[in-house]
Amino acid sequence: MIHILDKSLSANVKSFNEKIAKLDPTQRHKITIKDFTETRSELQNNLSFAWYAELAKNLKEETAEGYRCYSKLHFGVPIMRIDDEEFRLVYDNVIKPLSYEKKLELMKYLPVTSLMNTKQLSQYLENMKEHFYTNHGYDLKFPNDY
Repeated sequence: MIHILDKSLSANVKSFNEKIAKLDPTQRHKITIKDFTETRSELQNNLSFAWYAELAKNLKEETAEGYRCYSKLHFGVPIMRIDDEEFRLVYDNVIKPLSYEKKLELMKYLPVTSLMNTKQLSQYLENMKEHFYTNHGYDLKFPNDY
């Protein structure tokens, strides 16, 4: 896989050309070009895990891992299906036919939130917050809310 993260167009073109020149012409290759997005902040990464633990402690209906799997399936998968065609095709063809219980189990291993950019993870967290307040009366807080 070719990763080019430099924001400078000329540096990207140079790096791309160098990497292409090194590819074995006797092999087949797949090249995907996506718009550059900033990586998620450490705060976003930590917040989702803090929320899973908080839900487990306060709602007591599920473990932190259970809330993680539930959230990935209910909030993460829809975002990724909309934003990533390859993810949608794999999910719809392989995972969608599975039972709900198997989908939840699979969420322990399927990358969903780790594939998200900053905007996607922000939407994921907003959807979690809204769901748990609306359906369980529990208000998850963003750091600025305190």
